[in-house]
Amino acid sequence: MKITLSAIGVISTDHASKEQAPVQGVFRPDAIGTITVFPEFAAGLKDIELFSHIYLFYHFDRAEVGELIRHPFLDDEPHGIFATRHPCRPNGIGITIVRLEERQGNLLKVSGIDVLDNTPLLDIKPYVPRFDCHTDASEGWFAGKDAREKPAGRE
Repeated sequence: MKITLSAIGVISTDHASKEQAPVQGVFRPDAIGTITVFPEFAAGLKDIELFSHIYLFYHFDRAEVGELIRHPFLDDEPHGIFATRHPCRPNGIGITIVRLEERQGNLLKVSGIDVLDNTPLLDIKPYVPRFDCHTDASEGWFAGKDAREKPAGRE
């Protein structure tokens, strides 16, 4: 089954390369970005400023399709791609949660962003703690793994 998606905007950040981008935005709450929603989709932003956090769905446009079993940088054991947050995925869809700092028309200023500059934006959804925060959720193999630097050769 073929599915076609089109960008609704573009994400601008100071992260020119994967080495400059934080592993996860939560580790860099000071990382600022701007979301430009294309004018034909701007009406869809009505009331977005009522939310403190939003989900950004985007296209990993510079990642290649990778192996289904990978060694993620937070662990020395291989895991299935669907049990990781690695960018080299079968469909190249990324998701991140950012703090919405400000809206000016079709521009959103956000913080805590881990996305590369000039990344195509696919969708935006509000983060709703009542729906999205599952306090009984398991962290799987991430449990007990502290943030660490990316080793050479691993993404």
